[in-house]
Parts: sequence; C-alpha cells; structure tokens
Amino acid sequence: MKTPIYKIILTLVVVGAAAYAAYLLYLKYSVDPWTRDGQVRANIIGIAPRVAGPVIKIPVRDNQQVKAGDLLFEIDPAPYEAAVESAQGQVATAEVGVLQKKQDLDRQSDLFQRHVNSKEDFQDAQNAYATADAQLKTAKANLKTAQLNLSYTRVYAPVDGYLTNVNTSEGAYVQAGQQLLALVDASSFWVAAYFKETQLPAITEGRQVQVTLLGYPHDPFEGIVNSVAWGIYISDGSGGDSTDLLPSVSQTIDWVRLPQRFPVRIKITGKPPVPLRIGQTVSVSLVPSPSPSPSVAQTPTPKM
Repeated sequence: MKTPIYKIILTLVVVGAAAYAAYLLYLKYSVDPWTRDGQVRANIIGIAPRVAGPVIKIPVRDNQQVKAGDLLFEIDPAPYEAAVESAQGQVATAEVGVLQKKQDLDRQSDLFQRHVNSKEDFQDAQNAYATADAQLKTAKANLKTAQLNLSYTRVYAPVDGYLTNVNTSEGAYVQAGQQLLALVDASSFWVAAYFKETQLPAITEGRQVQVTLLGYPHDPFEGIVNSVAWGIYISDGSGGDSTDLLPSVSQTIDWVRLPQRFPVRIKITGKPPVPLRIGQTVSVSLVPSPSPSPSVAQTPTPKM
C-alpha cells in the first residue's frame, strides 16, 4: 500500500519546521545570546566626615534624592573655630617676629657694610631672620589646616544621587573616616549580565542589547555592551588570595560540569520604565546584528 503524497509532504514540512526552529535556537544561543541572570548595579559612595565631633544637624532623611552640593550633616564647629582663632594669633605673632628680625638684619647689614660689627653678628642676624620666616610659614600652614578642618564640619553631597542607610541622629559623636551615609550615584547605573563562557565569542564591546526589568516584560530599553570581565573568583581555592578581588559567580548544579558565567557590563542608553534601583533583576538579550547587504558586482568598464 502506497503512502499518500500529502502525508509525505506533511512529514517533510514538519521536519523542515523543526530543523528551522533548531537553527533559530542555535542562533539565539550562540550568535544572539540572552540571559535572565542580570542585576542592576550602581556606584555607592560612602559618606564619612574628615573630622570628629558631635553631629548637630542632619537636614536629610533616609532614601532622599539629593543634588550635588546639598548639605548632608554638620558637626559641631565650635572647637574648630577656636583652633582657627588660635592659628590666626600664631600667624600674627610670627609676623611680628619676622618684622623684628628683618629690622635687626637691616641694622646689622648697615653696620657690617661700614665695618662697625663683625661678620659673625651679621650672619647671626641672617639666621635669625630665616628662622623667623620659617616659623611664619609654619604658622600659616597651621592656619590653613585649621580652616580646612573647620570647613570639613559641614559635609555636602559630592554628586547627584539617592541617600540610603541614614541611621544617624543629631547628637551622635562621630569619628573621622567613619561612614555615616551611603549615597547611590544617580549617573552611574549599569547592568551586570552573566553570560556563559560558550556565549562570550558573540559578545563584543559596543554591541546593542535590550534590557527588560522583572515585572515589566513589555517595556524593554536599550543598552550597549561596555566590557566583559577578565576573570571570576575561583571557588576551589587554587587561585590564591588575589582572586578574592574578582566577582564571585556560583554555579547552579554541582554534579554537572557547567560552563562558567562571566559578568558583562552593560551601559544603559535607553530610558527605563521605572527608576532603577540596585539589585533589580533584569533579562538581557543581544540585538541581532544586521546581515551585511550583498555587494553589487560592478561591470568593468571596457577599454577603448
């Protein structure tokens, strides 16, 4: 009994469709890869005072948006104002000392030129003047340091951003270098997308991608590949202490040899549907590269 021709055609169509679907999956995996393992990242600036003292003013609140130059908190300036006044007095005293030694040097110079006093007296006057001048420079440096310390009692936002982890109250005594606030740099948001090492050959710097936030599947936005990490943390410990500085990427299945995943840094170029927050889960897919248009063969011009 012969098989009807339509069944043969139907079988060929199904096989062809399956082969085409497999080809598309191959392209999607190796040529235009994508990943659901991505997170929003940003630079975090730890805000710490340069001087110690009790906090007397905190005009901001937790999770507040601030602009560069906004006052974040102020430390009691009273002891630093006193230090400035003391340093100013030292400068005034040193200036008087320089003036006196300059007058002595002028008199000794005149007497030495008229051969009234000895060269030793003249040189002693020179040394005394140089010492007084050095003391004046030291006093001015101390005054500048005191003025800087006074200015450090008011801490301002270095960049536009969002405050977080504001857990300090007025009256708290803080030490120099003690981080009190965390400021998320609003201009530094980027995406860390983790791709398998078998997909890295298709990922090149400058290639366009689409980023989709979890919960907003219909609002993708654009980005470009900024860079690909040159290493990840070696979990078996064979890499030494230097690998502690590398990003740690865990595998999902322990009993199967899986390809390692490397962070790919994505620069955001489009407008996200909602304000970005550090740690948001995203999917990243590479935009298919346009196929090169076939070159038009040019007919050689016949020679005359």
